[in-house]
Amino acid sequence: MTGNTQRQRWLDGHGPIRHVPDTVALVNDVIAQLTADGQEAGRAYALLAAGDRLACAAMNVVAHMTYARRIDMEGGPLAAADFKPHPEGHTGGALNMVPAFVGYLLANALTATTRGWLMGQGHCVAAIEAVNALTGDVSATQRGRYDASAAGLSRLIADFYSYAMDAEGRPAVPVGSHAGPHTAGAVSEGGYLGFAGLQYVHMPLPGERLVAFLSDGAFEEQRGSDWAPRWWRAEDSGLVVPVMILNGRRIEQRTQITQSGGARWLAEDRAHQGFAPLRVDGRDPAAIAVAIVAAERALQRFAADPERRYPAPLPYVIAETEKGYGFPGAGTNAAHNLPLVANPHDDPVARDLFNAGAAALFVAPDELRAALRTLDTHAAQGRERESRHPMARRHPPAPALPTPAWDTVDSTGSAMAALDRWFVALVRANPGLRVRVGNPDELASNKMVGTLALLKHRVNEPEAGVPEDRLGAVITALNEEAVAAAALGNKGGLNLIVSYEAFAVKMLGVLRQEAIFARRQQELGQPAGWLPVPLVVTSHTWENAKNEQSHQDTTVGEALLGEMSDTMRVLFPVDGNTAVAALRALYGGRGQLACMVVSKRDMPTRFDGAAAEALMRDGAAHVAGQPAGAAVQLVALGAYQLDEALKAHAWLARHGVAACVTVVIEPGRLRRGRDAIEAAFTLSDAALHALFPPGLPRVLLCHTRPEPMLGVLRRLDGGPASTEALGYIGRGGTLDVPGMLLANRCTWAHAVHAAARVSGWQDAELPRP
Repeated sequence: MTGNTQRQRWLDGHGPIRHVPDTVALVNDVIAQLTADGQEAGRAYALLAAGDRLACAAMNVVAHMTYARRIDMEGGPLAAADFKPHPEGHTGGALNMVPAFVGYLLANALTATTRGWLMGQGHCVAAIEAVNALTGDVSATQRGRYDASAAGLSRLIADFYSYAMDAEGRPAVPVGSHAGPHTAGAVSEGGYLGFAGLQYVHMPLPGERLVAFLSDGAFEEQRGSDWAPRWWRAEDSGLVVPVMILNGRRIEQRTQITQSGGARWLAEDRAHQGFAPLRVDGRDPAAIAVAIVAAERALQRFAADPERRYPAPLPYVIAETEKGYGFPGAGTNAAHNLPLVANPHDDPVARDLFNAGAAALFVAPDELRAALRTLDTHAAQGRERESRHPMARRHPPAPALPTPAWDTVDSTGSAMAALDRWFVALVRANPGLRVRVGNPDELASNKMVGTLALLKHRVNEPEAGVPEDRLGAVITALNEEAVAAAALGNKGGLNLIVSYEAFAVKMLGVLRQEAIFARRQQELGQPAGWLPVPLVVTSHTWENAKNEQSHQDTTVGEALLGEMSDTMRVLFPVDGNTAVAALRALYGGRGQLACMVVSKRDMPTRFDGAAAEALMRDGAAHVAGQPAGAAVQLVALGAYQLDEALKAHAWLARHGVAACVTVVIEPGRLRRGRDAIEAAFTLSDAALHALFPPGLPRVLLCHTRPEPMLGVLRRLDGGPASTEALGYIGRGGTLDVPGMLLANRCTWAHAVHAAARVSGWQDAELPRP
């Protein structure tokens, strides 16, 4: 075909896809620029026409995934028996995501560049799976099962929400209700709306490009994404283009954006936040494709300007559409889930509506195959397929791990200060790794003075005499989720998150989303390759005694112990050397997250360097006495708890009672493994019993609430008669540290009383708690 013929073929549209004048003008402008760069206009219009047909076919598959058991590739109507008795799917949003994702594919083909992609609305996964199956770009676990044939698409349709389970109790089909490791190219589940909006600006490394699909419902749920222009820098970041799918409806009602004034209001709001908004037709894949290209060119012009001033006018594509466009029921609240008036399996009216909607989206098989051939440009352009975009295969080089300058035993110092010194050495030893430190409040007050002096707060206009810099690597905002997302998004580099313990609770959702995605990758035999991301929580419950109970909360460690311990590691170092040994060991891994509870006040150094590394390797170690011949074992989890255990041990020794003090730094190593992967991470029975002999009475002194820790350490628990646990019991206020310990019945004297109860030993001289 000639270039004009190709252009007219695209202008004619297909099915419900039509090209409004604004889109035509933008397409003409972008193609003119591409032509000036040496590309052929006819080829570009052929790609756009093929995109229309892929989008229609994929929307048809999405509708079938919700309602049907199979698809007729010749376009014939389905009968009652061809429909699912219990349809399910986030149909409207997935229908809207199809033109957006096809637009992303078109932008890649038009510019011969494979961009990364991120989807915040993970419940719209049907759109990605439908497009991937049609193009053949499926994941390793889907290969041979889903493809563009009638059989392959029907398997995908039947598998969607099939609830099938295997003998291990896991999902038995390689497709889920949200994006996951089975979804080719996915890097996040997107189950927690809003977190993609916090992470995307921190994801691409220099030279990379990323398109982030955002949800208008998430816009009102998580507003920290407003700060994206505040963080982007041409010097250390790749190009990012957020694409807001503006379909105007949440689950049961209109979004705040729609109620406030729609796309015009959103564009004004984004401009006030420093973005450069661009409104396009979200029903048209070509509009989204050329918007991505135009937005990137504008950002490149900014980056090339030697006089540029930050914040950058970050692109923001607003893709206007209606929920479920292209299928009956569009624009209604029902379109969020099941857009038809009833179930086609039972209702002839709904069946007729479905068949009519499918007929409008139908693409003849020969025409679809031709479109897919046109869009398959990867080999000719010498680029990776979209499933292998840069963010989907992160594997930065292993970092150099400097040998620590260990503190001497019996010296006194801050564990946070020791950790700070080693982290500075780590950063200096790895200049090739981009660093992000997530900081919701005061880094210096948490003894990270060296880190702050080296890396500095990232700001647009640095203040003289303050550790600030336009290229600072410390991302600081009074929003725990946003700063955690900065580190979690930087999977091509080196990361650390530092927070007050009580306030880190607000990070739980974003941490859990990362942990479950990484763990699922591990289960599928495709472990994540990024470097571990530690969360250091300090100014913790026991040393924050002077503040009220809002600052006294051990929830974060307890909650994260509920995740799989091989992926989410929770550690309780007891001094500077054990804190450094823990952090150093963590950075030697891959695809893990961690929570380290670290004291910032000066405390005695209990472990030398070799002993600290052995403690980290084994998960536990004896500090005073040995289990053999002991009447009771005092088990400490936390620095203040170890201090009280040692005081109790000394008192018992003066009164002729042999006791043993054992530190547990990583309780997850001692738990009963909940599956084979976690069981391989935990200590064997022999190793555990060598440290904790069966039948020996025990008192646990816990940094956390005692009940969760008893559950994790069930293998040590001989029952209420021989095991007792002390810990935070929800008492606090404006106290000093001894007062906090006393209020929660966690002093050495309470430990002595507990030891007497579990060991059966009694003495008239028991101390008064």
